[in-house]
Amino acid sequence: MSPRHFALAVGLAAVWGFNFVVMQVGLQHFPPLLYAGLRFAMAAFPALLFVGRPGVPWRWVAGVAATLGVGQFGLLLVGMRAGMPAGLTSLVLQMQALFTVLFAVTLLGERLTARRVLGLAVAFCGLALVAFDFGVAGPLGAFALCVAAAAAWGLGNVVQRRAAPPDSLRFMVWVSALSAPPLLLLSVLVEGAPVLSTATEGWLSLVYVAFVSTLGGFGVWGWLLRRYDASTVAPYTLLVPVFGMSSAALVTGEALSWVKLLAAALIVSGVLYAGTRPRRPAPAEPAATPS
Repeated sequence: MSPRHFALAVGLAAVWGFNFVVMQVGLQHFPPLLYAGLRFAMAAFPALLFVGRPGVPWRWVAGVAATLGVGQFGLLLVGMRAGMPAGLTSLVLQMQALFTVLFAVTLLGERLTARRVLGLAVAFCGLALVAFDFGVAGPLGAFALCVAAAAAWGLGNVVQRRAAPPDSLRFMVWVSALSAPPLLLLSVLVEGAPVLSTATEGWLSLVYVAFVSTLGGFGVWGWLLRRYDASTVAPYTLLVPVFGMSSAALVTGEALSWVKLLAAALIVSGVLYAGTRPRRPAPAEPAATPS
């Protein structure tokens, strides 16, 4: 990867990491389901006027919207509103890699190698450490909601893998369009009539998550995936909790304890180990025959 593209990948991780702090700010002004619905509505319109059809069957678009849009972000934002801090949320969501593997094995018949088992076991130890540490001082219900959001993300990854969209940005626009209506309907049923007169800070938060993080982020992500192998690009997402935890510490004052740092090291290293393949030794050159 060239230095410019390397900087682009690291910048994308920073944008997605800081996104958790921005969402925490937005949740001070909007209820979680309404916030999620408005995010996807803003990401879908007016982009729908400029993109073509998603390029895959509609059932796959609906499946990703149900899992990634409604499931992941609905559970995630409700969990954050219930007390899950932004930096810790960015770390716990990395467990989507564990759930992605489990769903891929059970639903797609992929092979579970010993390397994956070991890596995911290490990552699970990190998650257990986070659960123990957070359970002492925070609500376990909020933590469970974020773990469920990671599971929904993992299931959505498997659905999206089956869909194999030719253009990730165009696909994400249509996923956003199908995610917004059920989230807004759930908001009315659960949270009551929406109140949209809020502070400018809340609307700026929505602008960031809709256009910078969603459309801009997935546009850059798809652009990088078209130029490099997924195995080259995917590890950069492991920088997301690094930026998420550091930005939360700087902006909101969220404490960075040694327990969180150890858990972060276990989760990131376990996911990275499970997601990479060992290098095969180069075949030995045949010995030269004496003349």
